[in-house]
Amino acid sequence: MATITKRRWKTGKGEEREAWVLAYTDAAGKRHKEQHERKRDAEARRTEVTHQVVSGTYRAEASSTTVDDAVTDYIKLLTDRRDRGEHVTEHYLRTVEGQLRNYVAPTEEHRAKQPEKTRIIFDGGIGPVKLSQCTAKVVSDFRDRLRESKVGVVTTRRILGSLSRALQNAVSNDLMAINPAANIRVTGKRGEGAKKVVAPSKADLAAALAQAKGSLAIRMRLSASAGVRASELYALRWRHVAFNAGELTVDGRVDAYKNEDTTKSEAGVRHVPLSSAMLAELRKWKDAAKSSEADELVFPNSKGGFLDHKNILKREFRPLLAAAASKAKESGKKFKPFGWHSLRHFAISTWIEAGLQPKTIQTFAGHSTLALTMTRYGHLFASDSHRNVMDQISSSIFPAEPVDGAQMAHDTVEVL
Repeated sequence: MATITKRRWKTGKGEEREAWVLAYTDAAGKRHKEQHERKRDAEARRTEVTHQVVSGTYRAEASSTTVDDAVTDYIKLLTDRRDRGEHVTEHYLRTVEGQLRNYVAPTEEHRAKQPEKTRIIFDGGIGPVKLSQCTAKVVSDFRDRLRESKVGVVTTRRILGSLSRALQNAVSNDLMAINPAANIRVTGKRGEGAKKVVAPSKADLAAALAQAKGSLAIRMRLSASAGVRASELYALRWRHVAFNAGELTVDGRVDAYKNEDTTKSEAGVRHVPLSSAMLAELRKWKDAAKSSEADELVFPNSKGGFLDHKNILKREFRPLLAAAASKAKESGKKFKPFGWHSLRHFAISTWIEAGLQPKTIQTFAGHSTLALTMTRYGHLFASDSHRNVMDQISSSIFPAEPVDGAQMAHDTVEVL
């Protein structure tokens, strides 16, 4: 039985205040009281509690535990898993923590750790919300506030995904009965969030490569021919290069914090054929290496460790692009700068141009699904003339030289 009563009292200043008190008994016979400022909130809570008690989904802890608490517990869980080496990388941990602490349950402590130029200020979080009041409507409204704040479709989906996993952890700890974020969908305007890429032109890549020397030139050519990501490139060891078979094996990556891990997905483990020219260049690079044992890195830093991608971009790649742009300007030509990841896009675009089948391209690219390949690169595939295709099909239906219908009828009468 749940009842609502009105409570009035006077403050120390003599001001009269009022609130609505909800009293109810849970399935274990324990008595509970909750105070609400508005009567409609108390009534809504009574309906919710009554349903939870009857259905057996009531959790007493949910009335005192907040979303912020659930977020804190989940981040601690991920931290413990990282420390135990249970498939949680430093990069993943920091990414999830950023999503939860920047948007879901922002804290001044977390904001203070961010550089002022990139600091995210979002005041539409749901950290103070009690788990007992964290409904699908609350999560949906949170999603809408994200979108109203110009947070993109993809980023919003990732934030809600992290929230859903945090709340699912709360469910596992018996702090709440159901996960209200489990089925929340994020939709955008047509075409919004689509990742159709544009690869560098052959002329722009050639202009950049003309300025590249040594290790940088080899890394750029390998990325632009084998489609390896920067994180995968830095994890390559000589055992991954099969000179006799003429292929490159990709089975690992290095994150931004120099932690080595498996590829992004199982499909990321792949074997990519290499051209004779690329193999020859790698052979020459190996012969000149200080150490070329099977487990040695193909592209180590000066101390034999992993390269730092941010450092590579700052000290090598961006100055290279600036030099290529300056050279093009002197020659009266145009040069369009591109990002390092565009080298991967270039590789995949050349595979498409060469006529490789979509499924083969998916395999070489290491995409988890064919749908992902087609979403990002489908616009690069050659478009057949639909009318020409229909004409080819019709050749098996119609005779090579169609007979005039009127003449055909006349000939039939003649025979009869």
